[in-house]
Parts: sequence; C-alpha cells; structure tokens
Amino acid sequence: MAFKEIAIDELSFNPFDKIAKQWMLITAGNKEGSNTMTASWGGLGIMWGKKVATAYIRPQRYTKEFVDRAEIFTLSFLPETERKALNICGSISGREVKNKWELAGLHPFYTDGTAGVEEAEMIFVCKKLYHQEMKPECFDAPENDAKWYPDKDYHTMYIAEIQKVLVKE
Repeated sequence: MAFKEIAIDELSFNPFDKIAKQWMLITAGNKEGSNTMTASWGGLGIMWGKKVATAYIRPQRYTKEFVDRAEIFTLSFLPETERKALNICGSISGREVKNKWELAGLHPFYTDGTAGVEEAEMIFVCKKLYHQEMKPECFDAPENDAKWYPDKDYHTMYIAEIQKVLVKE
C-alpha cells in the first residue's frame, strides 16, 4: 500500500489517545539497517515557531543508537489490528533477535533517508532539533523520579520538527 503526503494542518485527532493509548513506533535507520520501538510517551506542539514532536528514549534501547546517528527519524501510528506487533516492538530488543521486523510481522517503509513502518496508518517524518538527557536534579516533582526511574535509566528527550505527514492511501 502507498502513502500520500498531507498538510499537517489537516490533522484532526486527540494526541493523548494517539500516543498514550494507541501508542506509536519510533523508527530510525536506512536500508542497511534500521530499528523500531514502541513508545507511549511523547508530545506534539509548537517550539521555536515550528510544529514539533517530542519523543523519549531510555539509554538501553537499541533504537536510541539509530536515532542518535540520524538527522531524521519517524513516528508511525498503527491500527489497533497491529497491537501484537506493538507489544513485540515494546518488549523485545533488536539486539536480541535476528530480525525484529519479521518477528513483529512488520516491514520497514523507506522515506526521506530513514525508515518508517509500512503497516502504519500515519507516519510523521521528524528532523531532530534538540536532545537532552533527563536529569534527577531537574525533577520538580521528585516522586516521578522515584516512581519512573528506580534504575536511574533516564530517558533522552528529543524535540524534532515534523517535516512531513504521510497517511495510508
């Protein structure tokens, strides 16, 4: 199936449902190698006058290596029929299996020098603008540090401009 590009202003959805309940796949890499991971933390908004997405990746995640090496990554939103694949991509590392794509029953979709997910209903092509590791001293609500980071494996936050929105035709 093919994708078509739409204007970002045409989007109409609840980002809290789309990210937190439906989840998304953060993907980076190219035809030589790529990886994807499930995420349910993130955001959409305006920063520096640009339409942006924020994504959060823990240091042990294999996908982080791909995102860190690349200028562009994608956020792919899959239909509910792909929940099993989302669970696999959120619980199994690409370091631990020969082909995570195959195991999840997914296929990379190459665009703009990076990879998205062919089975997605919608893909955001995102250009990194900023990243920073979360730090314990920056928590204004220390209970979040204690609850979410008992192993002190703080996420890196990525702010990326949404350069393109692709939807399934």
